[in-house]
Amino acid sequence: MKKLFDFNQNSSIPKYRQLINSIIRSIDSEVLNKGDKVPSINQICTEFNLSRDTVMVAFNELKAKGILMSQPGKGYYIASTNIKQEEKIFVVFDELNSFKEDLYNSFLVSLESRASVDIFFHHFNYRVFKNLILESIGNYTSYVIMPATFDNTSHLVNKLPKDKVYILDRLKADLADYPVVYQDFENDLYNALNDGLDLIKKYRKLVLVNPGGKEPMEREKGFLRFCDENDFHSGIVKNLQDTLIERSTLYIVISDRDLVQLVKSAQAGNLVPGKNIGIISLNDTMLKEVVLGGITTISTDFKAMGARLAQMILSKEKIQVRNPASFIVRSSV
Repeated sequence: MKKLFDFNQNSSIPKYRQLINSIIRSIDSEVLNKGDKVPSINQICTEFNLSRDTVMVAFNELKAKGILMSQPGKGYYIASTNIKQEEKIFVVFDELNSFKEDLYNSFLVSLESRASVDIFFHHFNYRVFKNLILESIGNYTSYVIMPATFDNTSHLVNKLPKDKVYILDRLKADLADYPVVYQDFENDLYNALNDGLDLIKKYRKLVLVNPGGKEPMEREKGFLRFCDENDFHSGIVKNLQDTLIERSTLYIVISDRDLVQLVKSAQAGNLVPGKNIGIISLNDTMLKEVVLGGITTISTDFKAMGARLAQMILSKEKIQVRNPASFIVRSSV
């Protein structure tokens, strides 16, 4: 077996990764060929003093790449000698909307056809999220997890190979050891409002319409900090159903449903966005470029987020990257 496997006990490379590299080198040097049987898990564990879990992680990744196959009762065989197999990536999003679609499409384009991607959605249902994670184990070479509102998910995510997991969109305390591309919701809102301060000053009051629920509550902290530091009258409401739309007030809306209602109410009250009422919407879309001559937005660059994530996976980067937001000025302010 020493012809097949080369282990360095002092190496910083994980044992399972050394096992994968050894099998790939053996294929590349034609020591192993298609159809050849590889030593059993028990043999490898005994010979090199490895745990069964270590060998299983390696074999599962090679199976995901299509290099190994298992035959019940017989063992593992070389299924393919194409050691340049593409990445097979598991992606779980919270939901699909227009800006998440931009993120996902950018992610796919940036992979440059070097990976196949299976995407799933948990729709903020923890049971669905849990089952998707558990059912994905061992079937992919990389895992992209969008935990969204779920906290304390490390007991699930830790079941996946740690060096294959990437967290997306939110920086979670219990997942702080994983690479991530994230939004800083509190500082993104605070910084963007400061960028637009000269325009915002013409309004006497600022109202944040935050429905809560699936939305990050950190935005409220950024909003209140900005208002306190700049002496704005402020208010926070969950929706606009019982809210009187007032002149000289700037409304910051998170939900597109609330945006539509606000636009209708403004028109009904003969209020002109950008003149006697202000509107800022979160998360930019193409539609917001044209509605009412353009809706001002505060938005992260979702296309950049998708491209950065793809780059991290392809280059095996293990870093944490903040994807900042911008204040995009249009006529509604």
